[in-house]
Formats: sequence, structure tokens, C-alpha cells
Amino acid sequence: MRVLDLIAKKRRGGAHSQEELDFLARAAASGQAPDYQLAAWLMAVCFRGMSEEETVAWTRAMARSGPALALGSLGVPKADKHSTGGVGDGISIALAPLVAAAGVAVPMMSGRGLGHTGGTLDKLEALAGFRVRLSKDEIERRVREIRVCMFGQTPELAAADRTLYALRDATATVDSLPLAVSSILSKKLLENLDALVLDVKFGSGAMFSNEREAGRLARALVNTSKRLGLRCVGLLTDMEQPLGLAVGNALEVRQAIEILRGDRRIADYEELLLALGGWMLHLVGKASNWEAGARSLETLMRSGRAADKLREMILGQGGDARVVDEPESMLPAAALSADILAERSGYVARLDARAIGSAAVALGAGRTRVEDSVDFRAGIWLDKKVPDAVRKGERIARLFTGEPGRLSEAEALFRGAVGLSAKRPPRRPLIKKVIR
Repeated sequence: MRVLDLIAKKRRGGAHSQEELDFLARAAASGQAPDYQLAAWLMAVCFRGMSEEETVAWTRAMARSGPALALGSLGVPKADKHSTGGVGDGISIALAPLVAAAGVAVPMMSGRGLGHTGGTLDKLEALAGFRVRLSKDEIERRVREIRVCMFGQTPELAAADRTLYALRDATATVDSLPLAVSSILSKKLLENLDALVLDVKFGSGAMFSNEREAGRLARALVNTSKRLGLRCVGLLTDMEQPLGLAVGNALEVRQAIEILRGDRRIADYEELLLALGGWMLHLVGKASNWEAGARSLETLMRSGRAADKLREMILGQGGDARVVDEPESMLPAAALSADILAERSGYVARLDARAIGSAAVALGAGRTRVEDSVDFRAGIWLDKKVPDAVRKGERIARLFTGEPGRLSEAEALFRGAVGLSAKRPPRRPLIKKVIR
């Protein structure tokens, strides 16, 4: 069997067998297939597509092209969540320990930010000493001992996806539906899960601005998961404005800590946190429905057990657990800030998530190239959101950075993201649909 023959077959519109896809995934993982052949095959798939059968087979092939986590005998169910990414979407930092506190193991493989969207690994590294680069053995040990671990891809886990994702990014094939589905789910299958909850976002700050396109991805992910034996639901959620109040690494960690400690109430953040967690508990049999699961998680937050589990996770991965009690003094803080004030009274009608994400990148909180570094201190704190009332001269947001030269561009981007109106706009539902 040759990769060249598989390229030609897909170029003609042919359907691959499981054997062919297993061969291709192994060749990608081992480095035996050159990048130019893999890139040609990716483009052929982008133009010709894959059947549902092929998508299932390719996801399976990607997952078994390398080792999986050995988590088969924990004695507790295992669940995870995947988000397609957005602005201010640091909810995993609160969700993973919260669900683990409810007696569910949460092995959570996460990624880094690129462009206007943030990455969970970048946020976690704002915690001094916190290690996200762990070996397979270390990940398994953390999950067995404390029931939760948040980590990045390793050289041995998801090797095929590591190669192919980089090529997709460089060949404009990122938005190919079967390639996106297989990339997302193959990594989750490696975690040996019992259930998966998907947060598929649409709107200006999401991968898909169009709700219909996001719905297609969610349906394909759910259907493929079920055919691979993984219980799954997908939530279609709105990303027209940032989630929560914080955009930026240390700021989002602080927000998660304050939510778990019960020190701050943020309506949209908590709504999504409890919905995702509630579905995770329901799918693994820990709750009769997602609403009952959400109520259980609320109780855990009020009792302090969720914050305790966060301390365990931070300590277990090399961080200083005191940050949960002293986030103001222990998280990186920016020396420079600028306030964005309302130029007139009215209501916030627009907070364009993509533009605000770009403003955060301009402040240093994100990267435009994979090799860029991030400033953990940089970011944006929102004082107002759609559809809040605002008075002239009242603060809408505060921008933070460590470099004075970054403020002017970020201010201009942020001001362009804000729209005020004389009448209060209708409140958009955060969770638009649940796909089962």
C-alpha cells in the first residue's frame, strides 16, 4: 500500500477502507509519509469529502495510531468536555475540578491559543510552576490519585493528529468537516472516556460565525461519537460576545477561582459551567438528568469542595495551591492599564467577541503565530456586557498590559468592538440548542 495511491483514490472521489485509513494514520504518526503527500491527501479530502462511514473509520484510525491512556480500572466513570474555542472561554479551569469533586474522573487534553481565541494551556501556565507537559505515565497517575488532570498533547499521544493538524493549518483545510471531527474525537478517544460533552460555539468569536454551520459540526461530532461507542451530547452556544468578564490568561484563572470559591457571580459563565457539568454527570449516570447534575454541582461549589479539588489539581501538577486563597497577590498582574469609558449613556448593544479577542492579542495576551510567546498579565476585564445599561463616563472595560506601546492599538480595537443603543436590546440565549 502506498500513500500516493490513497491520494489518487480520494482525488477521484473514492471511499477509503478501514485498512487504508489505518495505514495512513500510522504513516502520519511515524513520519513515514512525507508532509507533501499528507498535505495533498488533506486537500483531496477537503474537495471530495468523506462519507459518514469514512469519518468514523478515520477517527478510529487516528485514535489507534498510538497508545491510549490506561484508565480502564479507576472505579469511577470518566468524562470530558471539548470546546471549539472562543473569547473568554476559560471555563475548563473551573469545570474540570468541579466535575471531579462530584466523583467523576476528568482527564482533559487541552490546546494553546492562536489568533483571537485563547488556549486553556496558556491560561493554566499563568499559575506559577503549573506543569501541562506531562508524560503518559504522569497523566495516568494524576487521574488515578486525584481524579483530574489538565494536560497538552504529548509526543506519544495523538502523534498523527499533531502532524496533520499543523498541515491543516498550513493548507487551509482546517474547516473541512470530516477532518475537524476526526481531529477532535481521536484525541478524546485516547482518554478512554465514558462520556463527552461538546461546546460548539457560533458567532463572531467562534470558528463558525453561522449557527447552521456550527450545528452541522455538532451533529457530525455527536453522531460519530455514538458510532464509536462514546456517549455524547453537543451544546450549541452563542459567542457573539465574550464569555464571562475576563479575557486573558491570569485574568481568566482568577475568574475561575472566584467562581469556584463563590466570591463572584457571573450569570453567563455559571449558566454554561453548570450546564456542561450537569450533562457530564448525567451521561455517566451520576444524575437523573442534566438539571439534577447542575444542582449537585452548585452544592459542591457552595460547600467549598470544588475549590478544594482545584487546590489538589494545582498542587499535583507542580503549582502553588495557595493561589486559590490569594489569587490577587499570587497571579501575575500587569503594571499598566487603560479604562474604556462610555461616550454616552444608553445600553450595550454589541461587544464583538472577535474584535475583543484581537484587542487582547494586541495587549500581549495571545499569539498570531504558533511560535509567539504570551504575556500572562495582559488582558481585558469587562465591567459591562450586552444588554447592560451604562452612563456617560462609566467604565465599560479595563485593559491590562506589561508594555506601554501596546495600549493604543488595543484601545482602538476595543472601541470598534463596542456598540451602544438608546433602547435596551433583547437578551440573546446563551445555549441555543442541545444536540443528542
